Amino acid sequence: MDVKQIDKEYVANTYARFPVQLVSGKGSLVYDETGKEYIDLGTGIAVNAFGVADECWKNAVIGQLDKIQHTSNLYYSEPCALLAKALCERTGLKKVFFSNSGAEANECAIKAARKYGETQKGKDYNVIVTLKNSFHGRTITTLSATGQDVFHEHFTPMTAGFVHAEANNIEELKTLVKTHKCCGVMLELVQGEGGVMALDKEYVKQVETLAREENLLLVIDEVQTGNGRTGSLYAYMKYGISPDVVTTAKGLGGGLPIGATMLGERAENLFTAGLNGSTFGGNPVCAAGALSVLKRIDDKLLEEVRNKSEYIFNELGGAKGVKSVSGLGLMIGVECEKDAAEVIKNCMARGVLVIKAKHKVRLLPALNIPFEQLKKAIKILKEECEK
Repeated sequence: MDVKQIDKEYVANTYARFPVQLVSGKGSLVYDETGKEYIDLGTGIAVNAFGVADECWKNAVIGQLDKIQHTSNLYYSEPCALLAKALCERTGLKKVFFSNSGAEANECAIKAARKYGETQKGKDYNVIVTLKNSFHGRTITTLSATGQDVFHEHFTPMTAGFVHAEANNIEELKTLVKTHKCCGVMLELVQGEGGVMALDKEYVKQVETLAREENLLLVIDEVQTGNGRTGSLYAYMKYGISPDVVTTAKGLGGGLPIGATMLGERAENLFTAGLNGSTFGGNPVCAAGALSVLKRIDDKLLEEVRNKSEYIFNELGGAKGVKSVSGLGLMIGVECEKDAAEVIKNCMARGVLVIKAKHKVRLLPALNIPFEQLKKAIKILKEECEK
């Protein structure tokens, strides 16, 4: 069976796939249809937090499948309730809305900001400030929130009510807030699709202060940065701020689709019955898997993430053929002197899977990748940058 040909004929042509068919794996090692082994530094774009076929996650998922796979939100579900409780206890936020993806989590956050503006300031206060170079999802509204024109092509008119400021430019942000009827500010603390660029800590603190002064809802998009990826449970914790809304997805599910919009004190009562919903949101199987992931993101693992991050930065920073290394934790962008696509292709040929963010090689290894596998993969990447 020629899977690649079948895919080409029947699957919508929206992905420039790598010429690899992945069929199995264990931990950070994955295998293609020929049996070739790869060290995976992409984890399904930061999804497989504990790698492939993780026993704890798998047992949680199978255990729930043996009970009930779906209920809808017309009924109570233990995994959904326990996951919401765990998220709130770990963050100090008050309520959680569950959906199926990061884009949907961000849609919920946008709804929350709009409802907040209407309630607190008047129905005309519906503008949300996001940053240039940001990425918030692929629905029409989250594309509108995204501060990159390339994602807006072919899909106009975009949803109204978004303006974009330069990252780390507090004066421009202040000007936009003063000249528009704003209800919220929405930030990625590390701009993933924008090139793995971390925001300045002082700037983020200034944004928080401005949001309080102007009575704006502060929304932090942690779809990719969340769930241990940056070396803290959520990246906002590294910045010392207290967001009103935090969105997350990807690594929370460990391989199954889930999105979560966590609502703080100023946002917890914005939604009442009927104001938002999701057929699959909080699905018991996805929630059971997510709960197993969240329980294992402890101080020991986070320290391990930080140590691995330091190793990568030390190995690649200043190395021959490497122009810069950016990001936080195990969310890293490597700017090479060579074309990133060439480096990715050559790494793949040598059994290392890395992905791309703009003109950079992007690294998103499993949080628990064995150090020896990480060292081997980084050695190969370093050699390919040097050639």
